[in-house]
Amino acid sequence: MKSLVRLLPTLTLISLLAACSAHKPYTAGPFEEKDSAPHGVLDWHNIPDAEPKWEPRARYGNHSPYEVFGKTYYVMKTAEGYRETGMGSWYGKKFSGRPTSSQEPYDPYAMTAAHKSLPIPSYVRVTNLENNKQIIVRVNDRGPFHEGRIIDLSYAAAHKIGYANKGTARVRVEAITVAQNGSPQPPAATQPASASPQPYQNPAENYYIQVGAYKDLGTAKSMQQQLIAVTNAPVGIHSSPERGSSGVHRVRIGPFTTEQAALLVQNQLQGTVSDPLLIRR
Repeated sequence: MKSLVRLLPTLTLISLLAACSAHKPYTAGPFEEKDSAPHGVLDWHNIPDAEPKWEPRARYGNHSPYEVFGKTYYVMKTAEGYRETGMGSWYGKKFSGRPTSSQEPYDPYAMTAAHKSLPIPSYVRVTNLENNKQIIVRVNDRGPFHEGRIIDLSYAAAHKIGYANKGTARVRVEAITVAQNGSPQPPAATQPASASPQPYQNPAENYYIQVGAYKDLGTAKSMQQQLIAVTNAPVGIHSSPERGSSGVHRVRIGPFTTEQAALLVQNQLQGTVSDPLLIRR
């Protein structure tokens, strides 16, 4: 597992936002401290899961959009309905006591996690798809910003779910939301672990991601084909005439049933296209 390097807060707002975006992908240098497991040995399986409850959005860590390493990320307005499958990792002793994005000190023995786009705090059920073990953790940090990873668990959480020793595992992450009156909301409907996430369902909805507007139709079609190769959401070209010109051809992904589904795909496009724009029509 490649370790991660935490961004530290500074006095400027931009730097603070980057700092609250958690840990950087670790690049080893001759004097850099590598991440490692905590020294204490506990009965990991007896550490209780986080208990979902309603909490207001944290004052820190929810600024949207925010930028890390030249990539822009967007925070969802709500965790409700969120469900994603991908690689999970963990972070440990190196960051113990350092402020998370919520400004709470990181505790490698607590059942917490870092996520790029879920609101802080959020509660999620994480399933290790390699052994079917499940845990519930509280998201209070940003990350992981390593390519291809969707959640960074505390060391205790990774140990309890069974991948601390190997570093990473394929996981499914499902949001558990609780209404302000205390009533729990169920996670997103279950689908087979091997199935691809379906972030869109109803073509009547109004959320789209616009990735570019082009005078040349051929350029728009080329961009459309590039996007088809990286997303399972529909990619269309919306052409409109302009006075004195042959028209403008806008390449859009969608429609999506919810704003958070669109934001999830928007975040996944970072590094593929520049400045994808979420629109509602």
